[in-house]
Amino acid sequence: MKLRWSVIKAIFLRNLTSYFSGVLGYLFIILFVVAAGFFAFDADFFTANEPNLDQLSEWYPVLLLFFIPAITMSVWAEEKKMGTDELLFTLPASELEILIGKYLSVVAVYTVALVFSMTHMFVLAYLGNPDWGLILATYFGYWLAGCALLSAGMLASQFTRNITVAFVVGVVILLIPVSIGPVSQLIGLGELLEQFSLDEQFRDLSMGVIPFDGLLYFVFLTAFMLYLNYVVMTRRHWAAKREVHPALQFTVRAVALATIFACATTWASYSTVRIDATQEKQFSLSTTTREVLRKLDPERPIEIQVFISKEVPPEYVETRKRLIGLLRQYDELAGKNLEVRYVEVEPFSPQAEEAEHFGIEPVQVFYIDRDGRRAEAEIFLGAVVISSYDKVVIPFFGKGLPIEYELTRSVQTVANETRHRVGVLQTDAALATSGRQWQIVRELKKQYIVEEVSPATEIDGSKFDVLLVGMPSSLTEPEMDNLVQYVKSGRPVVLFDDPFPLTLGGQFGVSSAPRQPKTNPHAGMFGGSPPPEPKADGGRATRLLEALGIEWPYDQVVFDFNNPHPEYGNLPAEYVFITSSTKPEEDGFNRQSPITRGLEELIALYPGFVQQRSSSGIEFTPLLLTSYQSGVLKWEEFVDESGFNFFAMSAAANPKRNPPRRIDANRYCLAAYLHGEEADAKINAVFVTDIDMISDFFFEERTMGNLSMKFDNVTFVLNAIDFLVGDESFIELRSRREKHRTLDRVERMKKVFLEQANKAEREADRQAEEELEKRREQLQARVKEIQENQQLDPIAKAQLVEQAQQAEQQRLSLAEAQIEQEKNNEIQKIRATTNRQVKLLEWRIRLLSILLPAIPAVLVGVIMLAIRLADERRSVSPDRRRKDS
Repeated sequence: MKLRWSVIKAIFLRNLTSYFSGVLGYLFIILFVVAAGFFAFDADFFTANEPNLDQLSEWYPVLLLFFIPAITMSVWAEEKKMGTDELLFTLPASELEILIGKYLSVVAVYTVALVFSMTHMFVLAYLGNPDWGLILATYFGYWLAGCALLSAGMLASQFTRNITVAFVVGVVILLIPVSIGPVSQLIGLGELLEQFSLDEQFRDLSMGVIPFDGLLYFVFLTAFMLYLNYVVMTRRHWAAKREVHPALQFTVRAVALATIFACATTWASYSTVRIDATQEKQFSLSTTTREVLRKLDPERPIEIQVFISKEVPPEYVETRKRLIGLLRQYDELAGKNLEVRYVEVEPFSPQAEEAEHFGIEPVQVFYIDRDGRRAEAEIFLGAVVISSYDKVVIPFFGKGLPIEYELTRSVQTVANETRHRVGVLQTDAALATSGRQWQIVRELKKQYIVEEVSPATEIDGSKFDVLLVGMPSSLTEPEMDNLVQYVKSGRPVVLFDDPFPLTLGGQFGVSSAPRQPKTNPHAGMFGGSPPPEPKADGGRATRLLEALGIEWPYDQVVFDFNNPHPEYGNLPAEYVFITSSTKPEEDGFNRQSPITRGLEELIALYPGFVQQRSSSGIEFTPLLLTSYQSGVLKWEEFVDESGFNFFAMSAAANPKRNPPRRIDANRYCLAAYLHGEEADAKINAVFVTDIDMISDFFFEERTMGNLSMKFDNVTFVLNAIDFLVGDESFIELRSRREKHRTLDRVERMKKVFLEQANKAEREADRQAEEELEKRREQLQARVKEIQENQQLDPIAKAQLVEQAQQAEQQRLSLAEAQIEQEKNNEIQKIRATTNRQVKLLEWRIRLLSILLPAIPAVLVGVIMLAIRLADERRSVSPDRRRKDS
């Protein structure tokens, strides 16, 4: 049957104008955009501090659950109530043309509402720099989801002439695709039914990816629901049929169509066809990966064996899906040069034994079960990459692990006949000590041959390609001489030192800071062994710094009030966030260096700072810089040494809770690349002022991805080593990640409040110090008065001076405590005021974001109402108009 588009257009315009002819249609649209704004810009939006629609996407299916029935409830029910449905079917139009016309009309209404809600995009643009590809893909997902559910909502309107009943029935029908995911988890069917849920199919779109299986799902769901609409529409003809009852025929057809729908959706889920709309193309294979796969030697094929648990917790479903999807693309691109073997693993099975043979063991993960309780499970999610040259094991693909990078690096590593070598110097940091290796060493072993190097003798640089040194300030005199000799030779070296290494602390506090005496790891609580050799240069590493041409205050740390994560606002300012910026003068990373070019965010814990020595001829290239909201704290300002470390037999060093921080508006360098020649030295080094940034925590978090933010700490150190080795092939791929986007305008507004608060705190400190100084002067004046009294003999003077000092000292101690308490109270008031200002700012922005989308809808409604009234006035004869007396 040929469709007549002129008829469809007439039905379409009839229903569209009917919807907008009353106030109710505009009211529903206004409620929709206001509710969307409420969900999009909730408190979590400001906590996440990212210009996207993640919060709205989370609630969007629930929003559609009520808005879609509000649009469709009158499509058929109103026709039946008014008796115009019979008139409609007597028109020269087929049932299919009427159905399509009505469907397109509700799609148009929904599209208008969605367009009004797109004012959210202006809000996001005002607040930050969003990924427009991601935003448009998300809105496309909103539109697809709405169009699919509209066809289901229309079906509900066919069963009744009461629009309220039609609304309720519509909500019930829409609950099926909206809630099938949680229900499948509740009844234990897991992935079997979850792939047919709206949430599951919408997830990729909300991440900026338009997948083939998602498109197919929404198209088939729409077609299936429209078919059911058509069946119900044509049931009035069934009485005339004499063959097999039509109800049975259509039921069989509907079941067959649903089966085709399910099979096609399941088949499409194995497809790798997708459009990556994100600005950084995060979900497309990189050029590096394609080049590595293209250059594989057909004479030496590579095998990837992936060991995967059949069932994984909900948090790991997406990771498992992405891993399998990427491996399919690798298999397809590499052809016969690469073979992928998938092994589903059950606990205590032969497959589990095979996995453990390769070093892939089950990992215990925690998740929330269907009853809402915290549960745990052991899952396999690892791979081994094998060639005739080499073997690389990836023990576990956690939620945060960059899967493409891990696979491509492993493929390239086993494709090469040899590996580069990394030497790890023995220091008090014990990076490579057997039995307690740092994870940085385990990570390096995936790509390099790693060996421990002793500083006790001359360091032979010909045995490795780069040297990694942790806490060089802990070396003794002869050990430091050997290191300096190696550094001056021009061979590559990465140095991590730290004025306050939290990672090397224990239950008694930090004991391995450069300023502290060298500890003996073999000594007991009460001694019993000879003291260790002292640190070279008293821990200042003077001769090393002179060779490098830099200055590094060994007992000073940097703080920075720049914290782009409000949910972690309770962290001390000595946890320094290095962040990217669209403004080059505010960017924390050197975009000219391959080491930091692609980094977005990094965190350092109580770091120091480094600067070029004024007389040095060594080229100094800053890599990491603080923001302008930073300053420096001296040891006595940020360290509390009131405790005692019995094992180290020295004062225990713990950080003070609220040290006197004063912003000096300078930017401090936390890491630098040093290169060049001077006198008898040839330097090729990277010097970093914080060893905590490569602690095990950041490697574990990179794998497990439990935090809401991604740190580039691991990427930074691996990039530095690759750069010094001279192999930059993986730097771009390793640094590949979504751009760190924040609510820039909100941060700038908050910055004003923070600067005012810091200024007020400095003023409180100054006033407190002045008051204490006055009390000290009073004490000195009283002592002087006694000493100048000629009527007193020396013994009486001494007694009076002692009594005066004791009395005044007591008063001074009480005054100090009182002044300190008053100062702390004032600082707490300042911080409370600042928090209130920030909350008020967020509330104002949220109110504006919620109400702004409603303004266009209200204006259009008012204009349309005015036009309608004017038309009605023109259509009435002047003689029939009411005349005012």
